[in-house]
Amino acid sequence: MAHEKTLYLRASGLTKVFGFGNNKTVAVDHVDLDLYKGEVVSIVGESGSGKTTLSKLLLGLINPTEGEIYFEGKKRDISSHKKRKEYWKNIQAIFQDPFSSYNIFNKIDSVLLDCINMRGGGNLPKVKKVELMAEACSFVNLKLEELTNKYPFELSGGQQQRLMIARIFLLKPKILLADEPTSMIDACSRATILDQLMKLRDDSGMTVIFITHDIGLAYYVSDKIYIMERGRFVESGTPDAVILHPKEAYTQRLINDVPKIYEEWDLSTV
Repeated sequence: MAHEKTLYLRASGLTKVFGFGNNKTVAVDHVDLDLYKGEVVSIVGESGSGKTTLSKLLLGLINPTEGEIYFEGKKRDISSHKKRKEYWKNIQAIFQDPFSSYNIFNKIDSVLLDCINMRGGGNLPKVKKVELMAEACSFVNLKLEELTNKYPFELSGGQQQRLMIARIFLLKPKILLADEPTSMIDACSRATILDQLMKLRDDSGMTVIFITHDIGLAYYVSDKIYIMERGRFVESGTPDAVILHPKEAYTQRLINDVPKIYEEWDLSTV
């Protein structure tokens, strides 16, 4: 049965230019992008291709030079702090270096409590809040009682990354931008984290965007892949179309840089 897909986010002619005159860099160059509910999309490119600038534009961390972003059919308005906070309830990110995403003076409890408050759970009884926090931690195989009163820097890289996913579990955004989210961790934790993200997607219909140079990852998790080179999308389509039948030389080169792309990932050990 074909059901009507819900369009969450649309970028139209999105462009970001840094600098002026001869020092001008066009980091993102007239990009169009439609993101639907529950989709997993990968934006693949080498460093310097503009993919991280694009993710900052989508998140509203930097303003576009030209082009528009529409969220749920309306032109995005993040002109005030309040409106920006409202937008961020719906779109969240996990970054490559989880540590840089935490305020180092906040204990883990308050990191998680902030998420509950942001979702409007500020008036819940304390025991209910603790229950929600414990549920979020167990979702990512962490134990709340082992984290209580600790600071994020006391955790390992893999634990920090999982704590970021616990935050997303509590925030339940409509869109999650994952910028190289598994680059800091070993293969086993990596498969676990991808599994957790996919489970979140299945449970809540969250749209996940992977910003990555890892074409193997993109191939296995995505419904749709965009290949980005010098600020533009040079190729897009289903994983099979893009990876198995690439049209662009740039895409072919990215694929040739990856050994063993066609070997199945073994997730049974997770």
